Amino acid sequence: MALVAKMTGSAIENKDYYGELEVTRDANDAALRKAYRRLALEFHPGKSDAPDAANRFLAVNEAFEVLSNKRYKATYDQFGSRGLQEGAPKGKEGFTEAYVYHGDAMETFRSFFGGENPFHDLFPPADEFGVVNEVAPRTRMKQNPPLIKPLVVSLEEAYLGCVKKMRVQRDVMNDDGYTSMIREKILTIHVKPGWKEGTRITFEKEGDQEANGIPADIVFVLEYKKHPLFTREGNDLVHTAKVSLANALTGCEVRLTTLDGRILNLPINDVVRPGFERRVVGEGMPITKSPGQKGDLILRFETQFPSSISEEGKALIRQALR
Repeated sequence: MALVAKMTGSAIENKDYYGELEVTRDANDAALRKAYRRLALEFHPGKSDAPDAANRFLAVNEAFEVLSNKRYKATYDQFGSRGLQEGAPKGKEGFTEAYVYHGDAMETFRSFFGGENPFHDLFPPADEFGVVNEVAPRTRMKQNPPLIKPLVVSLEEAYLGCVKKMRVQRDVMNDDGYTSMIREKILTIHVKPGWKEGTRITFEKEGDQEANGIPADIVFVLEYKKHPLFTREGNDLVHTAKVSLANALTGCEVRLTTLDGRILNLPINDVVRPGFERRVVGEGMPITKSPGQKGDLILRFETQFPSSISEEGKALIRQALR
């Protein structure tokens, strides 16, 4: 009878994994890792004298293993721990595979900290007489993947150069080596004139810190805001001018405000035929690796045709184009 009760779910305990980690249900991955690090070290059997330390250590590790796994967390959030242990419905495909924690809290702990002693890299083990073996094997410290962030600038800022101050939040270890806190820092980026989209600016080891780990790098990747007049192609600037059919045939003047605020009056005396371009040398983007040099400004044209022409007008056009 006990076996039947377990399979029908009446004997399965519904566990509060968020409560075990002392976080809210909207906690992100960084908050989960921070909470786990603090509680796992607090209730570690080799450190804590609390009577319930072993049970708390097991519960904290089980909670973290579930909530740090996207698939397990999604099932738990929707169906609770019972859905994890019995399998949750997934439409016409039946049920998800049942999950039960393996029960080895130290395995979860080692996976997170890289060993049973999170300070093994800094303090090699001593022998029975307290003498440290300087050649004791050490686990190589690992660095988390870089944190990629966009650095959005206007085309004017990329043309002239600018200074951007980026506020970042990062998890920093406290002096005790056990706990951490969120701290803000301002990172200053000097954008050089002519920097292209995709330029990467790296701040080494400015990301989250972890016990027994190397802080991640923060990498900013340059992106341009959309500009109403210009697009960039290589080191050139491209502007598409809209001209009437009359101006395309008889000539016109294109008036442009440059990215540094100057006014260009560009006469167009040629017939603007399909594919026609006008190149203005030296009015493009600055070339970062060649100070003082710039690309070109390329004018392209979009001819706007009239919606209708009178018979008299058609006759005049035929006569003019003979």
